[in-house]
This record gives sequence, C-alpha cells and structure tokens, in this order.
Amino acid sequence: MSPAALRWIFNLWPPFAFAGIHVTALSHDWRHARVELRMRPWNRNYVGTHFGGSLFAMTDPFWMILVKERLGRGYIVWDRAAEIEFVKPGKGTVVAGFELDDATLEAIRAQAASGDKVLHWFDTAITDRAGDVVARVRKQVYVRRKRA
Repeated sequence: MSPAALRWIFNLWPPFAFAGIHVTALSHDWRHARVELRMRPWNRNYVGTHFGGSLFAMTDPFWMILVKERLGRGYIVWDRAAEIEFVKPGKGTVVAGFELDDATLEAIRAQAASGDKVLHWFDTAITDRAGDVVARVRKQVYVRRKRA
C-alpha cells in the first residue's frame, strides 16, 4: 500500500476520525509522519483537556509502520511496549512528528543481521501550538529478520 493511500485510510478510520486524530503527512519514502489531534467536544476529558488515551492513540502505530516499511519484507516488526508521560494539559490542536533517520535504521539492521531480536526505543514529543511539550511517548519496537 502506498503512504498516500494509508494516510487516506487512517483519516477515515473511525478510531482516529472520531478521536479527532488527523494524519497530516506520511512521506512517500516512509521516513516521516506528522499527526494532529484536534480538540473536539467528544474527545475532552472531565477537566476539558485532551483525553490521555487520544494523546497516546495519535502516536500508536507510526514507529512500527515506518520501521516495517523501511526495512522491507525480510523483517518481522511489531510494537512491544509503550509508555506515556503527561507533561502539561493539552488544549487546542496538538502535534506529534516522527522522523526515521538512516543511522537508526542501519543500526537496527546491523543488530538484526545475526537473526536475534532487536528491541529499539523511539521517543516522540506531543506539542501544542506554542511548541510546548504536552506529553512524551516512548515506543519500543521489536525487529527480527524472517527465518528462511
């Protein structure tokens, strides 16, 4: 599937659409993604800020997808662990960006070359319009070469 098609599907996918999550960019080479969470009356929590589950959901699949697509069919890639730290109340539109650089990808390839599993942590900051960090999300991605 192309990045453009996946972006379109994500933006129509009910769990994202109803949560106010919008994928604004998914690069043609699977190196970059940008996601927004827009404040809506139905995704506010009890105190009027972004629901923590929505903040986490906006970051959920992207590291795994970027790594999987960049490594190709010779690898098994899935999410293994995650954690979120809420830094300040999120209001308005918040943004998360994902940048997969060549050095990280090559390090994962090198570690997986022997056939052993690789567990790599990725960090993502969710920021508000002023650029202030609202939450920090860490995702651990599992990678292993497929066995012949």
